Amino acid sequence: MQFKFDAKQEFQLQAIASIVGLFEGQPRIEVEVATAALGPVPAVPNRLDLDEEQLIHNLHQVQAGNGLPLDEALESVAEAIDTVTGRLTARFPNYSVEMETGTGKTYVYVRTALELYQRYGMRKFIVVVPSVAIREGVLKTLQITEDHLRALYQNPPYRYYVYDSANITQVRQFALSNGVEIMVMTLASFNKAANIILQTTDRLQGETPIHLVQATRPILILDEPQNMESEKSIRALASLHPLFALRYSATHRNPYNLVYRLTPYEAYRQGLVKRIEVAGVEEVDSENVPLIRVESIQSQKKTVTARLAIHRQMKEGTVKETTVTVKPGENLEARANRGDYAPFTVDEISPGGGYVRFTNGLELGLGEATGTARDALWEAQIRFAVEEHFLKQRRRMAQGIKVLSLFFVDRVDNYALADGTIRLLFHRCFREVSAQHRDLCASLWGSEEVDPEKVQASYFAHRRTRSGDTVYEDSKTGESQRDKEVYDLIMRDKERLLSFEEPVAFIFSHSALREGWDNPNVFQICTLNQTASEVKKRQEIGRGVRLAVDENGERIHDERINVLTVVANESYERYVARLQTEYAEDYSAPDQAPPPSCAGDGRSARSSRNSGTASSTGPATVSRLTAKRSSPTWWPNWTMRRSGTRASRSSRARSR
Repeated sequence: MQFKFDAKQEFQLQAIASIVGLFEGQPRIEVEVATAALGPVPAVPNRLDLDEEQLIHNLHQVQAGNGLPLDEALESVAEAIDTVTGRLTARFPNYSVEMETGTGKTYVYVRTALELYQRYGMRKFIVVVPSVAIREGVLKTLQITEDHLRALYQNPPYRYYVYDSANITQVRQFALSNGVEIMVMTLASFNKAANIILQTTDRLQGETPIHLVQATRPILILDEPQNMESEKSIRALASLHPLFALRYSATHRNPYNLVYRLTPYEAYRQGLVKRIEVAGVEEVDSENVPLIRVESIQSQKKTVTARLAIHRQMKEGTVKETTVTVKPGENLEARANRGDYAPFTVDEISPGGGYVRFTNGLELGLGEATGTARDALWEAQIRFAVEEHFLKQRRRMAQGIKVLSLFFVDRVDNYALADGTIRLLFHRCFREVSAQHRDLCASLWGSEEVDPEKVQASYFAHRRTRSGDTVYEDSKTGESQRDKEVYDLIMRDKERLLSFEEPVAFIFSHSALREGWDNPNVFQICTLNQTASEVKKRQEIGRGVRLAVDENGERIHDERINVLTVVANESYERYVARLQTEYAEDYSAPDQAPPPSCAGDGRSARSSRNSGTASSTGPATVSRLTAKRSSPTWWPNWTMRRSGTRASRSSRARSR
């Protein structure tokens, strides 16, 4: 497979033109003019001849043209830095482009770099990323767009590569080249005094690598800059002595001089991303059981508190879910105004362990709730996601579209270990569901009975040991050939992952894939983790909102096909409310994206704490048979129902 790219998408061209227009009036700098010695360090640098008044005028022209508020001044960063000629103040303007996830921002900024070269002769670019996963995503985009861009721009002289401290001579090449240089760097590679780029080295005849970089006055392209807002990060960026910085994200924390915005609503309205539907866990008829759900844990100085969701009895006699903040030693009866909570006195709140323990022995982890059997809930979610996967794959075969499903796990050990709960539950659900689709299994994998290990892969955060080995966090060893194959498949070989010849269709991750990685054919995202304190929901669903492609790499624009199903571990209403809150926080208006629909004509997973049996009609349900308020042990029966069919399994919750 080879991805196909459309060079004429209006929203992308507008984003590119917005940056190019910022420098209207700048003459094109040719190589023979630009080559000069900056201090004792020779380089072919970028150059900008416009003064601040001209830059502000251009900024206002671009902002007005895009219907954005006009900034009164250039948002610049100024920091004292060390250079080859001594200490000076590096001051550089910043410009922001905001594009919804899945609309091609990496493609846009690579084309923008080539446009700046073609129009103004700017040729030294550094793409700064906050993580290895994002770095690999950028590198992959550079690779798969190379033929397309060379044809589009008549084979411009450009090279791209990842900065490698073991190959420090590439920095000299970056400085002296008269072509377009695009160097991709992680922030961690130059934000500490111990970094090799900051050290004088014999490999560069006694020069300091960062001085070569500074001499080029590079243009910084910041990918996900909201992760580079600390004082330390800003100092590190300034140390490169950039000409200016271009900031690209869907979720800017500080939108310096915003020049282009493609909101989630506009992306949805224009059909640029998938529609989102949510299958959630809904709790019904549970007012007589004391709900306790751990929303968050805070530690400030000597005070440790937890925010708990409880059922509070209101003055008019109704029961309403309410969030309260509690400390150790506090009893919940008075806070809830209900005697059912009398047995629950907070014994310990552990920020490090991420749990709240009560004096009656009940212990709840962050995001967990009373009356919820975690393993049974996971099984219901996994089964729902696997069923959706098979149903969608059956419908998509005619279009030549391979379906992928992404699972976010709560802890790496729950999947990575051979006896990990999530791994075993997936194996069980896959075997039982695939038995109902033997013909499809034969078409996809060449056999009616398929080993679950064959169709799954995982990628987790990793680190390097002093000896240079890569260790995957909490995985078994991180040293096996299988780990390397999985890393290459997920992070570096999207084409193979989208091919029917590749058996892997189910991907598991913790947080390493939350940014920087996506795949157009992710049609299901199953959230087995708790996103409230770790990852924004927008980041999670962003892994699957890109429009699908077929086996020839052609983009699919049929909105009936482009639907992303999120199998959430909370109610549809609660999930959507939190997602809309994130939109409101990011855009100061909750209507910047339409709320997701409920998956499959109201299908959801419901938890009924008191009913003895599941409803025989309506949406998919999860029903718990009994609840013992006097004991932290429950016996649940979770039932998934779809279109009148039912598959149920009883399991016993772990006793704490």
